[in-house]
Amino acid sequence: MTKPNDYPVTTAVRALRAAKLSFVPHLYDYVDRGGTAHSAACLGVDEHEVVKTIVLETDARVPLICLQHGDQEISLKNLARHLGVKSVRPCEPEIAFRHTGYKVGGTSPFGTRKPLPIYAERSIEALPRMFLNGGHRGFLVELDPRAALAALSARLVDSRA
Repeated sequence: MTKPNDYPVTTAVRALRAAKLSFVPHLYDYVDRGGTAHSAACLGVDEHEVVKTIVLETDARVPLICLQHGDQEISLKNLARHLGVKSVRPCEPEIAFRHTGYKVGGTSPFGTRKPLPIYAERSIEALPRMFLNGGHRGFLVELDPRAALAALSARLVDSRA
């Protein structure tokens, strides 16, 4: 467990504080392409509780964020159908950075450079806790899912593949 005040004060942390959201910071050794399986193993938590932040864009190149359980994939077809668009695809890392201000592996839905619509897998809301990226590689924040999703004005969808 991270000591109080012994974590990076990222744009996401500033946004969490501004929203008056209570969170517990967790640092771990980041590994390229380690993903949520690696972070969950480092923290000794269920990968299902680690929620990944995916920056996507519609066929019209409209950016959005989708939050999904770490151990599940997003159904891009289901999400596109829900949005009423032809298709949805992941953004290239440079484009995602331009929209969010975060590098891949350190993307948080909090404190993005541009306000983006956020969609969350419906079942995330039922988790007792969730671990979300804190805006830096190797840094997760533990949050109450309902409070976090409300603060993000996330729209709940069935996005599982």
